[in-house]
Amino acid sequence: MKAAVIDIGGTAIKSGIFDSETKQITHKNVTPSEAQKGGARVMEIAQNIIAGYSGFVAIGISTTGQVDSTRGVIIYAGETAPEYTGMEVGDIFTQRFGVPVFVDNDVNAAAVGEAAYGAGVGEPNFLCLTYGTGVGGAIVLDGKVHTGASFSAGEVGIMVTHAGNPKGIFYEQHAAASILVRDMREAIPHINSGKKIFANIHVPEVKTMVDAWIGDIMCGLASLVHIFNPSLMVLGGGIMQADYIIPQIRARLNDYVDPGMRDVKIVPAALGNDAGMYGVGHIACEK
Repeated sequence: MKAAVIDIGGTAIKSGIFDSETKQITHKNVTPSEAQKGGARVMEIAQNIIAGYSGFVAIGISTTGQVDSTRGVIIYAGETAPEYTGMEVGDIFTQRFGVPVFVDNDVNAAAVGEAAYGAGVGEPNFLCLTYGTGVGGAIVLDGKVHTGASFSAGEVGIMVTHAGNPKGIFYEQHAAASILVRDMREAIPHINSGKKIFANIHVPEVKTMVDAWIGDIMCGLASLVHIFNPSLMVLGGGIMQADYIIPQIRARLNDYVDPGMRDVKIVPAALGNDAGMYGVGHIACEK
């Protein structure tokens, strides 16, 4: 069985065809989402992308924002995608393409993908966090994503971890990858991307700033370990592919965690930036 899959982000829309027999995604493409132009423009671009594919019998959509996955509706989306809140994504695609459509939040979808095919295989209870423009989270309990009372559980980016801090009180205002890149660019203008940061990790000033940022990451991870007592934490986002970060987190986390809860495994996401597409592909084909 084949499903067309798309992952709608604030910057880009990733797309492809998921095959449930081979468990692979083919015909991959990346298209600018133009999210700042509003939800209607995002929907126009996304439909045009799907129209370029053929041979699928369902559509899976992973998307930014809080999502009512039972109705395929965006409950809330922030400033990244104006006028996206309330968008009836499922109905729009069903009416256009005449096949079943399944819509979920991007990090929840990534957690499903990692649980089925990636770092979470065989782990019934784990947390999945992504570090990018913000910080996203998903909670897997007894093999299922916990959505909460209004489909919004796992919004770890807006945990209050830095109360009273003039730079912001929320976790993602300190731990997001974009914050590290911004602060590094301000301090050392020619080091202006994640790739350049870790290519220069041997530079003392760079290492000091990265280590401080990892300390901010710990503030959120330690709280989550104490609340959920997970066996596994899967950390995603392109920046987590840097060789330096995960070993540092593993080495330092125990300093923040109660002795009785220090057996949690910390691993990078195995499916990388395709995790969300794998997740909604799996959901579409299973349902």
